[in-house]
Amino acid sequence: MSGQQPGPGSFGAAGFGPAPHPMGNTMARRPPSVVVAGGGTAGHIEPAMALADAVRRIRPDARVVALGTERGLETEIVPARGYPLELVPPVPMPRKASAELLRMPSKVRESVRRTREVLERAQADVVVGFGGYVSLSAYLAARGRVPIVVHEANASAGLANKVGARLAERVLSAVPDSGLSGAQAIGIPLRESITSLDRAALRVRARAHFGLHPQAPAILVFGGSQGAQTLNTAFSGAAQALGRAGIGVLHAHGPKNTVAVQEVPGAPRYVAVPYLERMDLAYAAADLVVCRSGAMTVAEVSAVGLPAVFVPLPHGNGEQALNAQPVVTAGGARLVPDAELTPQRVVDEVLPLARDPHRLWEMSRATLGTGHREADRVLAQIALEVAAQ
Repeated sequence: MSGQQPGPGSFGAAGFGPAPHPMGNTMARRPPSVVVAGGGTAGHIEPAMALADAVRRIRPDARVVALGTERGLETEIVPARGYPLELVPPVPMPRKASAELLRMPSKVRESVRRTREVLERAQADVVVGFGGYVSLSAYLAARGRVPIVVHEANASAGLANKVGARLAERVLSAVPDSGLSGAQAIGIPLRESITSLDRAALRVRARAHFGLHPQAPAILVFGGSQGAQTLNTAFSGAAQALGRAGIGVLHAHGPKNTVAVQEVPGAPRYVAVPYLERMDLAYAAADLVVCRSGAMTVAEVSAVGLPAVFVPLPHGNGEQALNAQPVVTAGGARLVPDAELTPQRVVDEVLPLARDPHRLWEMSRATLGTGHREADRVLAQIALEVAAQ
């Protein structure tokens, strides 16, 4: 693993393809060793952990090591899930894949060198990357030494995975047309607690867990781990109207935010919490969800068959709206632009939807039709097959 750094010709049109794996077939000599690279945000980390769990279910003797950086959420999530975490310096993300990568700045070289050391210590048989800073480092370090599998969760691929796809043995994506040529669409690997969720069976327990009315319609509202001010303002402003209509609300407003609502006496509760530790119970308690449309959120909502109103984050390259589109097109969700979600829009559109059980049932069926509950197992099998080559 101590070979030379890639030279200037390594990233040319002819040099981007995968190189042979010099380690040969090591599976017969020892259990497989899988390195997952998906640090930074939960959208990168959670699929990596779902894959790790699936690998362990298929091959309990497998070794799984996660790559990350000290500034990402992986420093909390990965150890809590019981996997070793190796920290490496993050690779700065250039705007273009050619000229800036050719220059290979010194901090990129250092990150690649450190990552190669991790791959060597782990005796890696395959690197599975999910995008972001640490994935680019992993792809460059593994090139020509360890086979690469790339998974793209978003509807529009990021730079790291565009580079990794040119070096990879296999390229997978959550949806078709992600921008990665030849990618096989398999969905997003999800936690088993989500993919095996029976919402109807858990409904009574879930309602009791959050203190929601056992029979009244209930809306789940959340804007990601940090909350979303637009959702907070719109729903707190509509709280009394929702209460008078007999609708309960479970609202995760974010740990740095607060939501003040005046509840209607005798009405179903409006339960405001900073964060939801048990998303499985939150999904089971709800009849309808109003949320952002990050790739992981859309995948989870689809997998459990929960009707949705998606309010895409109005930043970046519009990927959240793209993430939501397949479910919206199938009839399982509605899309409301961030600027248009007001208390009045909640009263006019979300409230009547929450009180229409037939429409919610139709949306649930449509949503389930877009989900991929087996993505973790499919990706794990592919990773292990590549490792065994």
